[in-house]
Amino acid sequence: MPDTDKSLNAETRERRDWMGLLARAPEAELMELWGAVTERPAFDWLRPPETGAVMVRGRAGATGSAFNLGEMTVTRCALALECGTVGHGYVQGRSRAKAEAAALIDAMMQTDAAEKLRSSVLVPLEARANGTRRDRAAKAAATKVDFFTMARGEDA
Repeated sequence: MPDTDKSLNAETRERRDWMGLLARAPEAELMELWGAVTERPAFDWLRPPETGAVMVRGRAGATGSAFNLGEMTVTRCALALECGTVGHGYVQGRSRAKAEAAALIDAMMQTDAAEKLRSSVLVPLEARANGTRRDRAAKAAATKVDFFTMARGEDA
């Protein structure tokens, strides 16, 4: 992900990146990888999973004035591990289980379990996302048409 906000410290940028990866991950893939994690800590809910809507904004050509594009359904939650570390989960759609998994992973990534969790969940998710992105780019490139002008000889 390109880093557009230089005012954020490295730790904040890293957390933003893994939370974005969790939010964008297909639910089936995330739950499959999360299901393989055996060490799940106890936690207390700060905000149990709840579903609502957010307004999505857009910009024409990515540079024009912002406009309201429409609403999107999201599920969010917040929890605290027994050690006091807080995790948040915001995911598109209505999946309470995905939001809970995202919040637990966020919290655990801020503890000593981070490296194990990174290698077992985040790295495979990122590899799958990059593969999907490459496949989509290759499919789009296959439909590319190069237009050129030929001299027709009538203008002699």
